[in-house]
Amino acid sequence: MTPRYAVGPTTTTPGRIVRAARRTPRMLAADERGLARSRGAGWREAVDSGATQVMHKSKLAGFIIDCRTDDLEAAAGFWGQALGMQVRELPGDEGDKYARLVDPASELHIEVQTVDHPSRVHLDIETDDIEAEVRRLEALGARRVAQVHTWWVMEAPTGQRFCVVRNSSPNFEVNATEWR
Repeated sequence: MTPRYAVGPTTTTPGRIVRAARRTPRMLAADERGLARSRGAGWREAVDSGATQVMHKSKLAGFIIDCRTDDLEAAAGFWGQALGMQVRELPGDEGDKYARLVDPASELHIEVQTVDHPSRVHLDIETDDIEAEVRRLEALGARRVAQVHTWWVMEAPTGQRFCVVRNSSPNFEVNATEWR
């Protein structure tokens, strides 16, 4: 595998590196696990050949409480009371399957969802690049289960299901981990 390269926080295009707002102009190479390392011999050839690494960010978005029930309102009411959170109905077809629990600190996205499988809780990882985050997690041992609309359902090596979703939290840019 040819190493991929980036300079600090950057935007890259084939054969060209454009440095963004970071003060450190140090060239970094991303290895096959997506971990940044200092440049070595041959970095210029990789850049000139168009090999690039576009970095992305991700963080825990929140939790989805999967409930095997026909009564979403009652399930959401229970979890809202149990967690001390206000229940917010979602618009349109989304409201038939999901109810939002409003986190007073606005840190976590929490929803109650009706499902056909046994009840459980799963987490969502939000990212600014779904495909890059899915590939990073696959390199760690996760596997893709199904693509649903714009997100991916994944399975950890230990069997837990989780989703990789588009970022939507107001503090994403500040709190997300940056991956290369």
